Amino acid sequence: MGRADMTDAQRKLVLVRHAKSAWPDDTDDVDRPLADRGRRDAPAVGEWLRKHAAAIELVLCSPAVRTRQTWELAAPEIPAEPTLTYDDRIYAASARELLNVIRELPPAVMTAAIVGHNPGLEDLVQLLTGEPAELKTAAIALLCGDSPWSEVGESWATDATFAKPRG
Repeated sequence: MGRADMTDAQRKLVLVRHAKSAWPDDTDDVDRPLADRGRRDAPAVGEWLRKHAAAIELVLCSPAVRTRQTWELAAPEIPAEPTLTYDDRIYAASARELLNVIRELPPAVMTAAIVGHNPGLEDLVQLLTGEPAELKTAAIALLCGDSPWSEVGESWATDATFAKPRG
């Protein structure tokens, strides 16, 4: 009979790059909204998550307008109602800064998502998988690992799935 304690269970980390954003004049980067294509693609992100990572318990989202809008359009597509937290550290974060955020995830959470930006997300995927990754807008990296969040680090991921849902 297998041990069912939490320490042995596989954790899932869902990394979502925001959907395509617009570049309006006189708008600060943090305030850039989604472009029309981004508004079409974001619900497709949610549809993909419903099929592959429906049990998301916690979402940490950059406070930038384009990341917030991406999650707002994706979230209705998944059955789970995860706790949503806007974390200022995710905006303009490096891979190492994102790692610090992940290491603080509550131990009981088994599936967590980060909605953020490049180059931090691509660099984080490379750090956790040991392989370079390209995350275009609205791209998803679903990483699985056996260690607790507090021990996430280089080559943590034992499995990685990538998707570029389009609406």
